[in-house]
This record gives sequence, C-alpha cells and structure tokens, in this order.
Amino acid sequence: MIKYIVQTVSIFFFTVFSLSAQNSVLTGVVRDAYSNERLPFVNMVIYETTRGTTTDENGEFRLENLEPGFLRLQLSSVGYEPHVTEEILISAVRSNYIEIQLTPSSTTLEEVEVVANPFPRRDESPLSLQRIGIDLIEKGAGSARDFSKVLQSFPGVGTTPSFRNDLIVRGGGPSENSFFLDGIEIPVLNHFSTQGASGGPVGIINVDFIREVDFYSGAFPASRGDALSSVFEFKQVSPNREKTNFKSTLGASELSLSVNTPISDKTTALFSVRRSYLQFLFDYIGLPFLPTFTDFQFLTRTRIDEQREISFLGIGALDEFALNESADDSEENRYILNYLPVTEQWNYTFGASYKRFFSDSYCQISLSRSHLNNRIYKYADNDESKDENLINDYLSEEIDHKLRFEHFANPGEWTISTGFNLEHANYYNRTFNRIYRGDTSLISDYESDLHFFKWGLFASVSRRFVDERLSLSGGIRSDANSYSSSMNSLLQQVSPRISASWLLTPDISLNAATARYYQLPAYTTLGYKDSSGNFINKDNDLKYIGADHYLGGVEWRPARNVRIALEGFYKDYFNYPLSLDDGVSLASKGADYGVLGDEEVSSISEGRSYGLELLMQRRSSGDFSYIIAYTWVNSEFTNSDGDYLPSSWDSGHLFTVTANRDLGNNWDAGLKWRYIGALPYTPYDREKSERVEAWDIRNREYLDFSRFNSERLEHFHQLDLRIDKSYYFDNYSLGFYLDIQNVYNFQSKQAPRLIQKLNENQEPIVVTPENGEPRYSLKELQTSSGTVLPSIGVILEF
Repeated sequence: MIKYIVQTVSIFFFTVFSLSAQNSVLTGVVRDAYSNERLPFVNMVIYETTRGTTTDENGEFRLENLEPGFLRLQLSSVGYEPHVTEEILISAVRSNYIEIQLTPSSTTLEEVEVVANPFPRRDESPLSLQRIGIDLIEKGAGSARDFSKVLQSFPGVGTTPSFRNDLIVRGGGPSENSFFLDGIEIPVLNHFSTQGASGGPVGIINVDFIREVDFYSGAFPASRGDALSSVFEFKQVSPNREKTNFKSTLGASELSLSVNTPISDKTTALFSVRRSYLQFLFDYIGLPFLPTFTDFQFLTRTRIDEQREISFLGIGALDEFALNESADDSEENRYILNYLPVTEQWNYTFGASYKRFFSDSYCQISLSRSHLNNRIYKYADNDESKDENLINDYLSEEIDHKLRFEHFANPGEWTISTGFNLEHANYYNRTFNRIYRGDTSLISDYESDLHFFKWGLFASVSRRFVDERLSLSGGIRSDANSYSSSMNSLLQQVSPRISASWLLTPDISLNAATARYYQLPAYTTLGYKDSSGNFINKDNDLKYIGADHYLGGVEWRPARNVRIALEGFYKDYFNYPLSLDDGVSLASKGADYGVLGDEEVSSISEGRSYGLELLMQRRSSGDFSYIIAYTWVNSEFTNSDGDYLPSSWDSGHLFTVTANRDLGNNWDAGLKWRYIGALPYTPYDREKSERVEAWDIRNREYLDFSRFNSERLEHFHQLDLRIDKSYYFDNYSLGFYLDIQNVYNFQSKQAPRLIQKLNENQEPIVVTPENGEPRYSLKELQTSSGTVLPSIGVILEF
C-alpha cells in the first residue's frame, strides 16, 4: 500500500521525462593517515563483491559503471590496517569524490592474514563506540533526515515520548553531551534549544554534508572533555573538485538548498541554507504555537600542498517561536497559551582548522567562535500593551572563543596523541522574573556579565601486544578555569582513562574501559545572581561535575557483516548541582523549553546510572540491514536529604528494531519500532497551585517536589515506516520518500495537569473560604500525545 502511494505521487515525473541509464563514476585518493602521503598500488574492492581496482602511482583511483546508491569500499595494502569505508552515496548527477586514509600497521599482510572489519574499533575506545553511516541518516524510518532522531536506533539512547530531540544517553541528563563538527566544537545541536542542555524539536546539521558520525557513549578519547554521557564526532564529505552541483530537498518541515562546488584549483566548498514552513502547517491544524527556523552551514577546504591544508566552516540558526492566539479554543490549547512564553533565539559557530603533516605524525590547530543569543518573555494573558503584565523577560548571551592544538603520532608500534585547549567565555544575562517561593511572590531582577578563561591538557598512548591480540590504551586530561578557586587548578580535575581489548578468537573479543570525566556546569548556573547581586553559586563553592565510568563487554562477529555485542556500564556521579529551591538534582532537568540551571544550587548531589546493553547489527549496502538494540537502565540521583530517587530518565527498558531493505529498481523500504519503559513524573501540588497569587505568576500547576518522581507514566511504543523511490535522468536525479510516523496511532498519556475552571462568561472561578485567601477553582486536565504523522519528501539533485 505504501509503495503504491509513493508510486502514484511520482508517476507523473516518470511519464513526462524519459529515463536514462546511468553509469556513475567514483574517483578518489588514498593517503597515509599520519603523513598524508599518497599511497600507490592499494587494492580495493566494492565491499561484499569481487569487483574493484588499484590505486595508481599517485594514489588515485577510478571506479566506473557504478549504479547510483550506497556502496562501501574495502581496502588493503602492505604495511597498513585493512579498512572498510562507511557508506558512500553514489550520485548519477554530480561527480563522486572521496579521500580515504589508511592507518599504518606494525604487522604486514605477509605475517598474518587480517580481515577488514566493517565495524569501527579503536584501541582508545574498544567499546561504547558506534559509527553511523549516511545510509541510515538518509533513509531511516521516522527520522525525516534528522540526525537526532536517527540516534534512537542505538543502544543506550533514551527519548521522551514527545517531538523533542532531547539526547539521553545511558541514564544521563540532556546536558551531558558534547558535539564536534570536523574537530570544531559546536555547542548547539537543535533548533529551539534548551539553554544549558541539548534538546530541541529539529536538528541544525544538514545531513547532505555528513559522511559519517562517531558516537561515543563511553571510553571517550582523551582529547575530548567537558562531557559526562556522550561525545559526537561529525565528519563532513569531501567537496567536489570537478564541477558545481546543487541539491534541493522539500522535507517534512523545511525546504533546503545545498551547493557543492570547486572554487579554485586548490579550494573546494559546501554551502547550504534551510527554511522551515512549520508555522503554516501548525496554523492550519490549529496548534497554539508557530515555530519558524532558518539555518545555514558551509565548509571550505584548501589544499595548500601535500603537507598543509586549511579549512573554514560555519553553522548557525535563527529560531522564532510565536503564539497562535487564533488556535482552536480547546482546554489543552488554552492551557498552553496561558503559560508558554515567546522565544527568539539565534546562534552560530565559525571555525578554522589548519593541518600540518610530517613523516609519521600530524598536528591540527583549530580556532572557533560560538555565539548564542536567547530571548524569552511572557505577559499575563499575552497582553503586551501594559508593562505591569510582564511576568518574565529573559535575555542571555553565551560567547566562546576557543583555541585547540592536537598532535597525533604513530612512531612504530605506538599511537600517541597530545594537546591543549585554551578558551575565553563570556556570559551575559539580564533577567526580570516574577516567582512564587514559599508563601509569597518575589521578583528576581538582575544583570550578569561574566568573563573567565578555561584551559586543559591531554595525552594518550596506545599499543598492541601478543601478536596484536591484546590492545592497551591509557590517557589523561586535566581541565581548569578562572571562575573560582575551587576550579582553577589542573590538579583538581585530573581525568585518567584506561581501556583494554583481548581477542579471544578472530571473531570474539573481550573489552573493558574505566575513566573519570569532568564537565563544567552550565553558564546559566555559573552566572546566576541572587537578589543582592552576588554570584551566589560561586559563593556556594560550585564545582566541576564528575562521573566515574566502569565498562565491560564482549563482542562476537558470527559473519563478516554481522556483530553481536553485550555491554555493561556503571556511571558514578559526584558534585552534581542540586537546586536549593526544590531540592532536586539538575541531572533530572532540561527536557522542556526554556532555560536549565538559572537558579541557586549547591554541588552536593550524587548519582548512579547502570545497566546492560545488547546490540545485534547487520550492515549490507545492497541488501538487508538491521539494528536490534535493547537497554536495561537504572538512573537515580540524591535529593537534599541524600536519598536516591529515580531520575527523570529512569525508563527501565529501551528496545528498538530498525531495518532497511533494498527492494530493487531504486526502491528502498525501512521501518523502526521503539519501546520506552514507564518514565517517572512528579505529581502536582494542588494546594499551592490554587492560590491566586501563585497561579497568576506561573499560569500552570506547581509540582510537589516532596513526591518527586513518585509516579510513573505508561510505557510508550511507536512504529514508523518509510519507502523511497529514486529516478535518474541525464542531468538530474529526482527522489521521493513517504515517511509515516506512529503508524498505528499509539496515544501516550502525559502527566496530569491543572487548568482553571471557567464560569459562563469564560472567566476564572475564584473561591474565597472564610478567613482564607482567594483561590482559583481548578480541575485536572488529562492529555495524550501521538498521532499518525505522514510526510512526503522530494529530493532534486542537478
């Protein structure tokens, strides 16, 4: 049925234009990963076939008569590790070009027969590492080409039953992750991002430019700090050296245009811009809010000579979140309009990276600037005509300037990396906020302008022993900053890490790692001021948040393109900021729009998150691929009394099945079914919520934190289906996809809410008891989320 729908949508184009047979070509260069030298006479075949070629004396290769679609290359050469590339998207229109790097090996092919592993393995990270290819990003069901949704297919990744992209890894909060784009750190991954965390409804990164993504849920490289739960390394494609190509996509929520072009003999570039049309769709179906976003992304790469190259990149977004007061007059819409603020947010990151190669090593120097501007305001009854109606007005800026130096060497049997980072941070905050605390209303009115430096050192070393069956790696990093005396010494935040892997048989390995990680609290917490204008959290001796990781697992490869991995993890948190207002760890916050961490805290909360993960994965370019992932996780943090309570991410069980199938004749189909266990929630405090003075400030229920996360929602599950069809013509290609989310319309009940009762004049009912304060008459509002969400996308490349 789904295939028929897509065929009906695209039949017009099939009948109007004559179809041409396409003989696509892939060209490229193979280089030494450390010296950047071109490697001649490297053998390569298309993975899972016998068809291939060999690089010439200049390290260049050319594969002709290829069918458009995805393929992988398997490479081998004397003195180098066998290598299997990630999926390469072969276009029938543009020139297909790739640069491949091979890692030197101390064991030659004559000494031992080594089979190339299609799954990534690194001595520094022998487990808890997933490499995500462009095939799953482009055609994964339910993802709508949004990378944050693709992650839901992998073990350890939790989600909330909503349309947000909060990244929850192994029971950690959404603020515990860091992201790097070609080695440049990007602080914001999603549009309408929660400041101080990582969540939002739509990803910023344009997947047209992504070649592969390394996802670390543990065993982080020593060069990557300021993360407690995960690290992401996004690697972009090599720009086209021969001719200019364009790609336009009409997706589920936006229209995009990408350009891949040479600029000169030595310089190539990528450019893209996207604009959403969600506001029209939301207005048409009567929703109470109207989101609009625009984003851009670019990369230029200049090969100065064979030993030197320089890159410039940028990524940014403009987000506007308006209220739709003409929305359907339902109780749920009225509830949302009463409390939801207006949001205006923009951000960007610009960076430059210089690489210099030597005989057996290279160094990389990176400079970047990131800027986030966030404005949030709310007026009573959404009436901006009177100043006294202002409930809150928040304006904040975060500006970072970063310098990073890294040196990577491969002297003989050793792999060594060293480096340092130096950063300057500027946080500005102007806050006016009416709050209700205890039994009285207060006004928080302050302005912060915080400047401080951050610095860090890191080093790691790896080597293989016992005929390369045993690999050992050790690393250390240390971070400090000038914010306070509690954090200004490198000796106070020493982060050692050790990993090991033992190859029991050619197909079975035992892996283990342990490490200590540190992360700086959010700028919103560092820059918070009390009513006297003091940096109260600095006075409270705010510290780096720490977590000790203990990991162990076994991996079995029953076939060359299949792996089964079982991992256990234990994360022991310390120095987590605890809210002194509600007695809750900030680890359980951050999955809502707005700001995380702008309150008085103390670094006294502890936490633990532990569990098991099972992964079964099959990768095949032209046949059937699947990911079956199960996670059992327990996540809990201490409150102000020192008692362990379930965190907001304590789902218990996560189970996902993702599958993709090549149906032939340029048809592809995919599905994703996911299950999330019952998440905890905090009941409301009816007595406090009924107070007129309290309600008029918040316009929604207050939570009873004495019963924090004492109740559970129902479990959540959802099925997504997708089918793709592509047509290839002489000068352009045309693709269609139909993506249906929540096929069987599962309804997920949300936590109970409170809403005002209205009289016949649509005015709130106020009850005044004898000798008592006025109170609103409230009733419980029970809502659910979930609807069948079909979307059709069109991809034009020319």
